[in-house]
Amino acid sequence: MAKLRVATTSLAGCFGCHMSLLDIDERFLQLIELVEFNRSPLTDIKHCDPCDIGLIEGGVCNAENVHVLREFRKNCKVLVALGACAVNGGLPAQRNHLDLHTILEEVYHTAPGLAAGSQIPDDPELPLLLNKVHPIHEVVKIDYFLPGCPPSGDAIWKFLTDLIAGRTPHLGHQLMHYD
Repeated sequence: MAKLRVATTSLAGCFGCHMSLLDIDERFLQLIELVEFNRSPLTDIKHCDPCDIGLIEGGVCNAENVHVLREFRKNCKVLVALGACAVNGGLPAQRNHLDLHTILEEVYHTAPGLAAGSQIPDDPELPLLLNKVHPIHEVVKIDYFLPGCPPSGDAIWKFLTDLIAGRTPHLGHQLMHYD
């Protein structure tokens, strides 16, 4: 039986969901018997080839995030929003009730301790910030949502093994917590 191809990526977030994936501990060895990882920090592959399952964490806060997300969606048969930032914008979306220009002015011009003449970065190498941080379902179609901040290793394990076995993932209340 051919292994399913799995890819992961991260947008605007803390990378905690990837750390929770590693928290499946020795079960990771069982997982690699079932799947082949493509784009992922685990493989250091930067481009996503066509794959069966894509796990994506983080919200969408800049133009590069939009590009990465759309390309990732094109290459994933099934796309899973992993964690609070992907599902609802999470902590990065806390800036949504503030004006972006006001935030940048305070961070680069009026905050205490700044060097004289500090400027808001304006380099073409930097991705253009969006006015708001968006959950990923506002940009592309998502097949499954796995909430949590981050979801536990046990929740990720149960979710992935259900999905790999062809079952609709179902997590009981004991696996769904937000601490």
